[in-house]
Amino acid sequence: MFIEVDEKYVKARVIAQTAEVLRKGGIIIYPTDTVYAYACDIRCKNAIEKIYSIKKIDRKKPLSFVFSDISMMSSYVKNMPDYAFKVMRKVLPGPYTFIFNASKLLPDIVLTKQKTIGVRIPDSLYALEIVKELGVPFLSAGLDVEEGEFETDPRNLPKHIINQVDIILDCGSKRAEISTMVDFSGDEAVVLREGKGSTDFIHGAY
Repeated sequence: MFIEVDEKYVKARVIAQTAEVLRKGGIIIYPTDTVYAYACDIRCKNAIEKIYSIKKIDRKKPLSFVFSDISMMSSYVKNMPDYAFKVMRKVLPGPYTFIFNASKLLPDIVLTKQKTIGVRIPDSLYALEIVKELGVPFLSAGLDVEEGEFETDPRNLPKHIINQVDIILDCGSKRAEISTMVDFSGDEAVVLREGKGSTDFIHGAY
């Protein structure tokens, strides 16, 4: 089901409806501050498995988690460095994926062998409000129709993808920009992927 949305104005009814679909094990497609992405409730094992199946990726490949704020994130991250906290306060919400060591709150099914977690607080009203309504972070995976090629307009999605999701929040065509990925799981920040977000902050992080 397509629901047209304006990224600048949140409709409470749409937020409530979408969160309820996620709670029941559904899958959505939603706009972020970078690309469109799939999402599901991290408590729903079948939905997580389905996203891996739709994307046709190996279970060893980690996916990201979307939080509403740093406070929510802190419960799911273990041993967050002080410098990482300072960086996040400056740049979030924004187009970043940060890697941390995961706490025991996360179910094993969503963790890789490294026991790390990719966290996002995107500059996207719908994403943040859905997480708040849901009460827990949701799992998120970029809407790439081929490896590294992201669909910029959900109306152009193949029918087999449309038929496998429950809600598509459609804000029109978006520019395909990936998030900048920075690893904070070690002693120093390591840029794993250059994307939309600037990494200038790293030089003043310590």
